[in-house]
Amino acid sequence: MNQQALSTQEWLSQYEVLDIIGNGMFGVIKKVKNKRTGEISARKDLNFEKMTEKDRKQIVAEVNILKDLNHEYIVRYHDRFVDRENGYLYILMEYCGGGDLGRVLAKARKQNKPLAEDRVWRYFHQLLLALDHCHYPATSQTIPSTSGGSSSESPVRRTQQVLHRDLKPENVFVTNEDNLKLGDFGLSKMMGPSTLTNTYVGTPYYMSPEMLMEKSYDMKSDMWSLGCLIYELCALQPPFYDAKTQPELTALIRSGRIPPLPRGYSQLLFSTIKSMLNLHPGSRPTVQSLLQMERFRSIEETRRMWVI
Repeated sequence: MNQQALSTQEWLSQYEVLDIIGNGMFGVIKKVKNKRTGEISARKDLNFEKMTEKDRKQIVAEVNILKDLNHEYIVRYHDRFVDRENGYLYILMEYCGGGDLGRVLAKARKQNKPLAEDRVWRYFHQLLLALDHCHYPATSQTIPSTSGGSSSESPVRRTQQVLHRDLKPENVFVTNEDNLKLGDFGLSKMMGPSTLTNTYVGTPYYMSPEMLMEKSYDMKSDMWSLGCLIYELCALQPPFYDAKTQPELTALIRSGRIPPLPRGYSQLLFSTIKSMLNLHPGSRPTVQSLLQMERFRSIEETRRMWVI
């Protein structure tokens, strides 16, 4: 059935609203259930009449990118509906019952209980696999689903890289099984091979030096942001959290000093994070080089043993 051939009321009536799980400048995110199938999804209800042209383009970009990304560790796109009469866009996506990593970190800070290193490595591995699918569309490996079903490799192979450009805890979602899903691709950019971009976007504490200084950047910028995120999973705050202004942040980053991780974490984990926080993009590791590390190869072997 052509979903867009339905009226707005007919399309909305297919879903029962179970909860409000988020609010934003332009709308709400709701937990909904398909009345016919019982499937639980997250639905963004967005008032695009309140948006600037730039905001609208960003939302359209997110939908187009999500439609092309089909991976075990990336939030899945299900459907969309445009209500032109009332100026609303509805986006239906995979629901992640564990909230986001921001919530995980808030709980850890409240309990003053850092995440176990094995859990950090597992999260690290899952995000690397998600970025591998984004950065290397022609070579990313097929990821069998640990929850059954078919392979999560897209049937139509993409040819363009996707840079996320806003990796941070609030844009990484957690399933009920404590697996991660990379989401919120609103700032992502589709790129041709070997293309640099210089659009200024992102969240300052996780921004690469080249983005902060408004220089050209590529997929190595995502590697910096991922390094900041993994650091925060251990230290419960970003590596340059002491900065209160952007000039202070830039100065701290340029110093090249990375505060050590709390006691109890291995030197291997710290050195891996430090390699991702290299001031020179060309000296940072790629996703694929990190995935060849013995620790990640071991995690992958264990993960595949559990594939049904």
